[in-house]
Amino acid sequence: MTKDPVRIIHLQEFKTISHAISTYDDFSLMITHVIEAIIRTFNVRGCSLLLLDETENQLFHVRSQGVSEEYLKKGAIPVDNKYCAFITGEPILIEDLQNDPRIQYPEAAAREGFVSMFSFPIKARGATVGLIRIYHDKPWKLHKEDVDSFCVLAEHLGLVIELNGLKNFVDKIRAAVDGLPKRILD
Repeated sequence: MTKDPVRIIHLQEFKTISHAISTYDDFSLMITHVIEAIIRTFNVRGCSLLLLDETENQLFHVRSQGVSEEYLKKGAIPVDNKYCAFITGEPILIEDLQNDPRIQYPEAAAREGFVSMFSFPIKARGATVGLIRIYHDKPWKLHKEDVDSFCVLAEHLGLVIELNGLKNFVDKIRAAVDGLPKRILD
């Protein structure tokens, strides 16, 4: 008889990660600290945050920890795979990275020592904008409540990512307007 996994994300961990997501002014530092908190909370091997490049229709790495540069540069990550958490909009557990047909680079995962991976979609207002991938060096299952908690945190992160993109856009417009001749602005 298989035992249910023990719950890992309790209210304190949830509050800590949620607080980090919502209070940082420095987007890059926030992403780094969220990834560190995920690795510490889940006691896993590595974690990556990937965002969609809409022009290329593929995911690109924004920040990773516990993942080698060689692994990060293994190749493009297209979003056309119907089993990808990005397409399904649902978290996906891959229990055996070396033998699962959904994995594009199983040899690279083996060299890294990755055995299993949870992939969570990052959503902003219903649209998937990226993924969080959590890598483990042994077979892994999460408690259903942890999966649900993580999905909520990923949606929270999606809103912050979207807000950061809008802020960057407004800053560029402001810089363009500031660069206009004064006679045009009068």
